[in-house]
Amino acid sequence: MYYYEVAPSLIVRSGSDCFTYSSVEPLSIGAVVRISVGKKTSNGVVMAETSNKPAYPVKPIDTVLTQVPLPSRLIALSDWLAEYYATPLATVLQTVLPRGLHKKRRTSEYTQSVTSRKRTQYILNADQTNAVQKIVDAGAGTTLLHGVTGSGKTAVYIELAKHFYADGKSCIVLIPEIALTSQLLGEFSHHFDNVIVTHSKQTEAERHIAWQTALEATKPVIVVGPRSALFMPVPKLGLVVIDEAHEPSYKQEQAPRYHALRAATFLTSQMGATLVLGSATPSVVDYHLAEIHNRPIVTLPNPATPGATPPVISVVDMTKRTQFSKHRFLSNQALSQIEQATTSNKQVLLFHNRRGSAPNTLCENCGWQAGCPHCFVPLTLHADTHQLRCHICNFTTRVPTSCPECHGAHIIHKGIGTKLVESEIKRLYPKLTVMRFDGDSDNESTVNTRYKELYDGDIQVIIGTQVITKGLDLPLLESVIVVQADAGLSLPDYISSERTFQLLAQVVGRVGRANHPTTVTVQSYQPTHPAIALGLKQEYASFKQLTLEQRQRANFPPYSYLLKLQCSYKTEATAIKNTKALGDVLRSAVPSSVEILGPTPSFYERAGGSYRWQLVLKSPKRAYLTDALKHLPPTHWQYELDPMTLL
Repeated sequence: MYYYEVAPSLIVRSGSDCFTYSSVEPLSIGAVVRISVGKKTSNGVVMAETSNKPAYPVKPIDTVLTQVPLPSRLIALSDWLAEYYATPLATVLQTVLPRGLHKKRRTSEYTQSVTSRKRTQYILNADQTNAVQKIVDAGAGTTLLHGVTGSGKTAVYIELAKHFYADGKSCIVLIPEIALTSQLLGEFSHHFDNVIVTHSKQTEAERHIAWQTALEATKPVIVVGPRSALFMPVPKLGLVVIDEAHEPSYKQEQAPRYHALRAATFLTSQMGATLVLGSATPSVVDYHLAEIHNRPIVTLPNPATPGATPPVISVVDMTKRTQFSKHRFLSNQALSQIEQATTSNKQVLLFHNRRGSAPNTLCENCGWQAGCPHCFVPLTLHADTHQLRCHICNFTTRVPTSCPECHGAHIIHKGIGTKLVESEIKRLYPKLTVMRFDGDSDNESTVNTRYKELYDGDIQVIIGTQVITKGLDLPLLESVIVVQADAGLSLPDYISSERTFQLLAQVVGRVGRANHPTTVTVQSYQPTHPAIALGLKQEYASFKQLTLEQRQRANFPPYSYLLKLQCSYKTEATAIKNTKALGDVLRSAVPSSVEILGPTPSFYERAGGSYRWQLVLKSPKRAYLTDALKHLPPTHWQYELDPMTLL
């Protein structure tokens, strides 16, 4: 009889990650097994062998689910994630392992479609060739690839993958959005015959079979997918690429609240592998870390296409209403651009980072505002379904025809959302093919499913939120219009200015990639704000320096580590009382160098009928924050280490 320490993917009790089980057959460390936990059954991973027979009775392992054990690097990564993010190992394993591993699958359940498109012939220019050589010469560790939009970072990734692939090593390429899988999968499939794609929109069976294929592969593979693709059990990992590495979607919002960049750094260090962080607008934190740790920063300063014509950028001051004589939120210049581009069979992209038709519904007579009864935030009008919707708890109600307070009939809808932009464009230009891409799009109307139509120019007017700013290559796109560039600047968050800069620089970068003329019109109430002015010029160095100076004065990352603690109670008084109590405990427990902000109401103070209050801790050492978590009450509280946002 053999005895093993097995970590179930089910939380059994606090502080206990592994339990002893018996097996009549010898098992490998990393074997994925099926075990009984109390009255339930769970998947688990064999973490260690126990040499002595336990003095207490133990349960047998029910089934061995995989013939090939997990790579040792994934065992080490799971342990590290549990410790670094102060999360139960069971919660980590729920992320590392795909669902339904105990179910039998047919390989026919897995389908992988590659978008048919013209093959891109890559002939690397001098900048790209130099970048590839520098990254290869740098060897193991992290390299930051800072390339302007349109500089051909994808070609560099493919050339690097070829280098490691020829050396018998696998590569993982991470993308920030599922929307980009079709584009990148198409690019890599032209150069490699065994590309595996994995993402959350696949069925449970498809994800399981993709995972199993990677686990059992005997030769190197290329994996493409969002942050969870990092956990694919590929053989001999040599290269991890994180494209658009600045994107906040690389931080998981649910437990374990890990950041893919930090996890990838640990993973590649374990393997002696290479990690490439690619971006036109790197996070100022990552850039600063690369500088202070003397890690290579490789630049691609020029567009990949020889003779690419930079876009003509115009800024429209929205306070000057004479420029809006034809439409209330689309300037005369924007309308002219739409007409000019579509007349010459080219595409137009309208970017606005707010969903719905209008963010505010008001009574013009008494000032009543439609709000969510559970969350106390304004309800957003969705005119296509004739509903008001809460974007926090998804509460919906019909649009009132009269005011519930004064009974007046003067109900108005203020503000702009992507659905309103869509309906107005369709009203103004009924013969154009218009498509909206945002969080309200159904499964048949995503960038991923409609990518071929976008690439071929069948969709003439593209409307969307940030989902359309990330790395899309659209050769027929001639004109970009930013409906309101400063929409995100009013958010009370230390990261707001940087996100605005990144979004603008990225959306401007959708054009100016070829040698035909392109235009960008940016509408803004604050056209001189540094995030907008520098974002439009794509002046990263100036913006980074300005941002680091501001962060240092305010003691925000990279000059401190953050911990956000948030409670949720049914009454406001209880939330305030318990937040104050925890604040008092922490002030006497943590070192004096730890700054405690709060208690304050959360940005969304009410959600789903509960009141939410929070504390934010800033610390010079991350260990002080993990120690502070020991004082967190067991219920009603959530925590997030290294939060990407304080909202």
